[in-house]
Amino acid sequence: MAFIDEAKFFVKAGDGGNGCLSFRREKYVPKGGPDGGDGGRGGDVILEASTRLSSLIDFRYRAHFLAETGKSGQGKKMHGRKGKECILQVPVGSVIKDSESGAVLADLVQEGDRFVAARGGDGGRGNCHFATAHNRAPRIAEKGRAGEERWLLIELKLLADVGLIGLPNAGKSTLLSRLSAANPKVADYPFTTVEPQLGVLQFEDRKPCIIADIPGLIEGAHEGAGLGHRFLRHIERTRLLLHILDASAPEDEPISHFRMLENELRQFSEALVGRKRLVVLNKIDLVDDEQQLARLVAWFEGQGMQTITISALNSVGLDPLRSLLADFLDE
Repeated sequence: MAFIDEAKFFVKAGDGGNGCLSFRREKYVPKGGPDGGDGGRGGDVILEASTRLSSLIDFRYRAHFLAETGKSGQGKKMHGRKGKECILQVPVGSVIKDSESGAVLADLVQEGDRFVAARGGDGGRGNCHFATAHNRAPRIAEKGRAGEERWLLIELKLLADVGLIGLPNAGKSTLLSRLSAANPKVADYPFTTVEPQLGVLQFEDRKPCIIADIPGLIEGAHEGAGLGHRFLRHIERTRLLLHILDASAPEDEPISHFRMLENELRQFSEALVGRKRLVVLNKIDLVDDEQQLARLVAWFEGQGMQTITISALNSVGLDPLRSLLADFLDE
């Protein structure tokens, strides 16, 4: 199933029902007077956050959402029924924006959060409301008011405890598959992962955490280069960032890769640089020079970055990594 994290859609609330123009006519009730009922209110269009959804795939096949119109009033002061609401479920983490101004209207971050995207129109009043001492038989009734309608934008920002970031082929997907039951595509060529992947890391003595594998970032990602720019916003909601670096890369390449990633994060959002981070030097099974690996660890720790060495492929160092993740999340 395709991963869709942006969509534009149209919402139209129900119009209010018309008020009724009616007079009471019964055999033994002469001049019964006006008895037209009110029209029912139009239904609202409501967006509701649900953890059962993880993509905006529904918006690919449908872009117009309409609520029901309120029913018109009837004689004997019978009011029309209210129109049914149109409740549209969206993934938790959805941001709703106005399509014209781009203003953020709602941020649905918890299960059950709701946003009224379009309010239904009020029902018109029946002629019984217009009777006066001078006009006992009013022949006017109100029409229902139109419901709101507008185009909206929806963006999905995944909610995760841990975000995996790194260059293509750094081993993020392999690590995700080792830490969780997720089964992302793994291959020996760049950009294997073309959409974010989620996995759940289970602990024995604490609640599980959600891990998000963000597609590989490259230099210039914040300006649209590569695939990563489409998914950088998903990192904004993570509590902890794991810099996955290829420790087997020649000489100081892991350091230059780290600096490039830091710059991309800073260019996208200054707040990301202050996020809790952990450097993970992966693929140590391919490192022949142990002194070079030790120098890398020393350099990162000299920068104040907590560092751990692993081999995701061979499951080396994963238990200490799990313990570190638990400690970070407890903080």
